[in-house]
Amino acid sequence: MITMDFDSAFPIAPGMTVLDVGAGQGRHSFEALRRGGVVTAFDLSESDLADVKSMFGAMELEGEVPEGASGTVLHGDARSMPFNDNSFDRVIASEILEHVHEDEQVMAEIFRVLRPGGLVAVSVPRNWPEQICWKLSAPYHEVEGGHIRIYRASELVAKLERAGLTAYKQHHAHALHAPYWWLKCVVGPDNNDNPAVKAYHRLLVWDLMKGPFVTRASENALNPVLGKSFVVYLVKPELAG
Repeated sequence: MITMDFDSAFPIAPGMTVLDVGAGQGRHSFEALRRGGVVTAFDLSESDLADVKSMFGAMELEGEVPEGASGTVLHGDARSMPFNDNSFDRVIASEILEHVHEDEQVMAEIFRVLRPGGLVAVSVPRNWPEQICWKLSAPYHEVEGGHIRIYRASELVAKLERAGLTAYKQHHAHALHAPYWWLKCVVGPDNNDNPAVKAYHRLLVWDLMKGPFVTRASENALNPVLGKSFVVYLVKPELAG
């Protein structure tokens, strides 16, 4: 499930250095690697990184890694990253800032490690669908490592611009996922055996694997009003640093 628009808003050319902050299971790292990036998947979870490293190896064996591209993993804290200033052409921060108390510290680190002229793609849960999830279920967010805040889009953009970045595009994504999470919150976030949850999950997997026109067209039409994720793209000014 890709959240970022790699085709137009956030292009990755072969050989570009890409940092995926809070990479998790690596979905955006894998896409950046397929596009020829020199990718670093960075995360606090060593178990997630082990899985990402295995997938990097599998992609190479399957011939999915272009010549000159590479994928590595690194364990660490996004609030203090072990990279030199101006190290990366692209930085991805997908669904991470809502988990971190010191979000502006992470934003400052993203700005620091991005080269002047480089691009950042940031996504967080959209405000009103997330508000519904919180109202329907405390366990949805009151867990270790769970969501600690709900951003307004304007608030997120303002914080990122205070860090020194300049926003140039934004959109919403994953409209089909909002009702799925509302349903999960109603029956219990961990109740994956509920028949309705299982049926909806099958639909999402079918959409992910097959990309049928009916679901792709429906989600594209619904994203502006129902999209579960808010995505903003920013550039580090050429004169920065």
